[in-house]
Amino acid sequence: MESQNFFQKAGHATLKLIKRILLVALILGVAILSFAYWGTYEKGVMAGKVLRVTEKGVIFKTHEGKISLDSFGALKGVSPVAETFDFSIESNQTEVIQQLTDVALSGERVNLTFVKRYMRFPWRGDTKYFVTKVERSEKTDN
Repeated sequence: MESQNFFQKAGHATLKLIKRILLVALILGVAILSFAYWGTYEKGVMAGKVLRVTEKGVIFKTHEGKISLDSFGALKGVSPVAETFDFSIESNQTEVIQQLTDVALSGERVNLTFVKRYMRFPWRGDTKYFVTKVERSEKTDN
């Protein structure tokens, strides 16, 4: 009888320990995923001309774009080096999406404020870089 009681107590204690470990693992997992989803790794500005703004995806429709980053004046006597950069726009940023579409059609130079997230999630976008603000450059006659 006593051995049976001992095994019952040991079983309950083990089950209690396993539940606590699972609860701590769940809380830790939620905290890590929350940090990866909302945390910002980098903030900055990129300047250039928006080449395209698209909505794409089969299951998750995301807004994606591409900007041409011309390195004006970086190399003396050489034509500007064209480098492209892909970025995403969160779906709730409708004003930013409209501004990007307008500048892509006009071909004007813009400054894009962006944040870089720690992880890429398929329902958010194809890249870790998300444009948050569009600043149109002053129009100059060259």
